[in-house]
Amino acid sequence: MNDRTMVGASVSMATLSLYEHTGGQLDRLCEAIGFDSNDPRPRKLLRQLLGPGGARSLADPPLSPSNVADDTTPIEFSIAFDTTGECAIRVLGESIGTPTPRDFIDAVADEYDLDTTRLDTLGDLFLPPGERQGPFTLWHSLIFRAGRDPKIKLYLNPQISGPDRAASLVSEGFRRLRIPGAFAPVNEHALRRPEQDSFAFFALDLDRGPLSRVKVYVAHEAAECSDVERAAELVPGIDPLQIREFCAFLGGGKGPFRDRPLISSYSFVEGDRDHPSNYSLYFPIRSYVPDDGVARARVHAILAQYDFDGAKLDEAIAAISGRTLRDGVGLISHVSLRLGQFGSGITVYLSSEAYRVMPARRRPVLGIPH
Repeated sequence: MNDRTMVGASVSMATLSLYEHTGGQLDRLCEAIGFDSNDPRPRKLLRQLLGPGGARSLADPPLSPSNVADDTTPIEFSIAFDTTGECAIRVLGESIGTPTPRDFIDAVADEYDLDTTRLDTLGDLFLPPGERQGPFTLWHSLIFRAGRDPKIKLYLNPQISGPDRAASLVSEGFRRLRIPGAFAPVNEHALRRPEQDSFAFFALDLDRGPLSRVKVYVAHEAAECSDVERAAELVPGIDPLQIREFCAFLGGGKGPFRDRPLISSYSFVEGDRDHPSNYSLYFPIRSYVPDDGVARARVHAILAQYDFDGAKLDEAIAAISGRTLRDGVGLISHVSLRLGQFGSGITVYLSSEAYRVMPARRRPVLGIPH
């Protein structure tokens, strides 16, 4: 755990298990967005995803600290606003205490008709035996939409064998997935600064069909807005002004953003060979605001820019936390802008804060606009 102090810890919360706490948050979030409250699958999948660590009391330290969230909680929620008018609820999570990283996927594969072929193809690259490096081994995403079966996605760590091997793992991964031409343009557009741009995630959708994605994510340390504008140019038809305004609304300027890095992602679907169909930009807003009250105001502004309903965000926040937003920072952790022909919109990421609330910044912090 890090040494930031805890704010407003609840005695009653500490009597709950990690699963009970995050399960209650998920129930309220589904209700707030208008999902069927009688659908048992979100809760069931959450329990299976958490693994043995889910039964552990919040009064006790976690079995193993997770990098999913700043407070080491292995769960993060998000609400995706789509230009189609739909909303999706997503749960990013890490299994804690399972014998192998694949236990969750193997346990649910038959029930949810998951296609693990691509994971099997890449297993020796991204899940090698022996010692592993980097901040994680395998993360999972649960995706829920009203009236549809849940979908599951997984995140692999390109730096699992060390940062110096990340590019070769991604390149070989693309080759094995029969999109060898994808590596060079991604490298050219998104990794232009060798000391500051790096591969962060390699992700796979596990559903079947032509829109099942292969995604690669690149972290941009100390990036200017112009750096991510160039990254976005790889996907045809994206207006750089959208990228510029997104950074300005959320970060208060055009950079450089020297705290947590901006992240680009590219999505490849069936038929894509050397150019991805979609681009997303992830902005770590918690690093560039003094508190969650400011974060909420900025996110409302960007939602209004795209004609999304800010009231839905407020309902989602209330479902996750009852604290005063100005009393902490990090409840609203990231905001992403999704652009391209197979799904555009904005996603807002919300921390569970199961273990602690990060204190608000009451004084200006160098490099963080206020």
